[in-house]
Amino acid sequence: MTRLSGVPLKFTFDGRELTGFLGDTLASALLANGIHQVATSIKYGRPRGIVAAGVEDSNALVQIEAPFPEPMLSATTVELYDGLVARGLSGQGRLATEPDPARYDAKHAHCDVLVVGAGPAGLAAAAEAEGRVLLVDDQPGGEAPDGVRFLSRTTAFGVYDDGFVLALERRGEPAAPERISRQRVWRIRARKIVLATGAHERPIVFPDNDRPGIMLAGAARTYLNRYGVLAGRRVVVFTTNDSAYDAASDLAAAGAEIVRIVDAREGYGVIGTDGDSHITAAHVAKLGETQGERVECDLLLVSGGWNPAVHLYSQARGTLRYDPRLGAYVPAGSLPNVSVVGAAAGEGLPEAKILWQVPAPESEVDTRFVDQQRDATVSDVLRATGAGLRSLEHIKRYTTIGTAHDQGKTSGMLAAGITAEALGVDLSTQRPTTFRPPYTPVSFAALAGRNRGELHDPVRVTAIHPWHVEHGAEFENVGQWKRPWYYPRPGETMHDAVLRECRAARTDVAVMDGSTLGKIDVQGPDAGWFLDMLYTNMMSTLKVGRIRYGVMCGVDGMVIDDGTVIRVAEDRFLVTTTTGNAAMVLEWMEEWLQTEWPHLEVFATSVTEHWATIPLVGPRSREVLGRLAPDLDVSNEAFGFMTWQDAEVAGIRARVCRISFSGELAYEINVPSWYGLALWESIVDAGATPYGTETMHVLRAEKGYPIIGQDTDGTVTPQDLGMSWAVSKKKADFLGKRSFARAENNRPDRKQLVGLLPVDPSVLLPEGSQIIESDVVPEPPVRMLGHVTSSYHSAALERTFALALVRSGRERIGETLYVPVGDRVVPVTVTESVLFDKEGARRDG
Repeated sequence: MTRLSGVPLKFTFDGRELTGFLGDTLASALLANGIHQVATSIKYGRPRGIVAAGVEDSNALVQIEAPFPEPMLSATTVELYDGLVARGLSGQGRLATEPDPARYDAKHAHCDVLVVGAGPAGLAAAAEAEGRVLLVDDQPGGEAPDGVRFLSRTTAFGVYDDGFVLALERRGEPAAPERISRQRVWRIRARKIVLATGAHERPIVFPDNDRPGIMLAGAARTYLNRYGVLAGRRVVVFTTNDSAYDAASDLAAAGAEIVRIVDAREGYGVIGTDGDSHITAAHVAKLGETQGERVECDLLLVSGGWNPAVHLYSQARGTLRYDPRLGAYVPAGSLPNVSVVGAAAGEGLPEAKILWQVPAPESEVDTRFVDQQRDATVSDVLRATGAGLRSLEHIKRYTTIGTAHDQGKTSGMLAAGITAEALGVDLSTQRPTTFRPPYTPVSFAALAGRNRGELHDPVRVTAIHPWHVEHGAEFENVGQWKRPWYYPRPGETMHDAVLRECRAARTDVAVMDGSTLGKIDVQGPDAGWFLDMLYTNMMSTLKVGRIRYGVMCGVDGMVIDDGTVIRVAEDRFLVTTTTGNAAMVLEWMEEWLQTEWPHLEVFATSVTEHWATIPLVGPRSREVLGRLAPDLDVSNEAFGFMTWQDAEVAGIRARVCRISFSGELAYEINVPSWYGLALWESIVDAGATPYGTETMHVLRAEKGYPIIGQDTDGTVTPQDLGMSWAVSKKKADFLGKRSFARAENNRPDRKQLVGLLPVDPSVLLPEGSQIIESDVVPEPPVRMLGHVTSSYHSAALERTFALALVRSGRERIGETLYVPVGDRVVPVTVTESVLFDKEGARRDG
């Protein structure tokens, strides 16, 4: 026996300084140092050791402490590196409190054939494949056939539709140089996938089968031949098949004494073990007997057969069948772009005597462990079947078997077999549990990749942002955008600043940075029909030069966004959305274009960042615009409401729209974003008062204009908002139309948008407050009529007011309702949602 040659590596485990070699795993290095117990069990605190040599190990969980804390890793998959500090776990780890210094990234790859697994079957498949071939394998090192791209240390952990595979490449330890990412997620698109994922050896359940020093026979052979580690000197082998004899032969050749081979096919089994932190003896008897011979040993090798690793095949929606020769589920049928070869298909695996558990009498304390990581025993399975459970999926959840980090790679088949025995059914009639991604645990850091720190949620700012900062604006986050919230002057509170900005907009002229408004360019000969389907009202009849407000609903008829549609040309529209929903609306458009209506000639492109949008608001806005754009006729007759014109404003070519979100005479001036700051400064120099989002909310709420996502909650229809006028009765169809006929959507007690006026005009209702019918809070359960969605102080109304969603709200106008606030109940009067300028006289100046 020869240990790994090369560079010695110093590491620490549970406070002991130890030495391993380059190429070791933490598990192999621990075994080489005579350490079998790695952890204790999560429920009973029993000593637990190394069971396997790969991802199927159910026990050897460790916490990495240095060079960077990382919990819940399997010692069998942690590559040893110099300076590693680790400790054993009982199933619960500790997250790091400091930032991870390592880098993580992602990469895309496209190939004609993806081969998963670089064993003999995988290498043969890769050599025979044509075109661009990508081979991935989770082990380090190895070689690939000529012309094949090879990714070692790479685990394919998820197979999805259309040949999409996710894989994780382990590129370096946490202390790797900054130029090297520690882990990389590969997003692979393959025309064909070949799975050569091999098989996992299956243990056998017997009393006290969880002691350190009890190991899968194939794992002991791997530690010997791959790492040069002899896991024990006095060995007992318990098997149901021929494969364990190869392990016994190899260990004997390396100097171990094989003191007994217990072959279940000959009617014998292990009925118990002795030892504490390490096995000292195995008890051998005829199957069915409870008394046997005590055989001293320091290593017990177990082999109950082999389970093909069909996880990825199952993820690809491949069906499985039970193979009684192997006692395992194997691929059944075929998939158009996925094939399975080698041991993963059940090929070349030894026939095994089917033995899930050694017969043993029931005891008060059950030590027959089915899932060692979950401390789940045979009694747990029998308790589940005794409770009436029949489905393996239900039993999995009842017992938690197969829900740990190993996902039942060794315990899942055992649980299925023991369940079938308990129920007296054939496993061929039982549907196996579903294998779900990821095949092995993947860290959140790897999934995040470079999207961390500042890149986790990038800050977006408008072209005018530097001016806002320079002039002392307070900001609020709206999605990823930094938007000016209000502009306090020296000595002003937020309340004072917002009232001042509101007065300017209502009595003089004010200006706002509205560049964050979502803008989507929709082009193509079918654009009009497409927008008719997206919005509740007609858009195809809109004339060039005109603007129309529109409401967008989901298929359930609930409002998901609103905004304006500008017709730029016969085959071109500019759609505006709310700031926070811009990406969602674009995705919504693409979903329908790519799935339901791929025949349409329509192209949707985000142009949000391309345009700076500046609303100019107030009675004097026409005067200021006329001064800045002397060639533009700004009269009502020449420039009507909901129209747009191109003009030069402050010497800059602009698109000017007559749109108002405040109820005042207003214009939205759009220029290419790199001219936004210059235009803004010209407007401010012309006497306009800057206002922020808080003032915008007050102005729109006074007019009863809802904010989607604030005054709606995903259960609100246009009719609930008082916008029946925005729902076309002429169109044959649009998204959500059918849902308007549902009885639920026509209930008279649906929540509707109304206004609320506190009886005490100085009381500001907290947003989100519940609304009740009585002036005292009754004993639970309390009937809630609705909730406050928006609440503000109003300069124009000279009082506080609110908007709310209230059951049968419009029928309650004039009623007094009540809002619990802290330890008091505030009376409020229900009003129409429009509280200022109900006639709309101010819109035209």
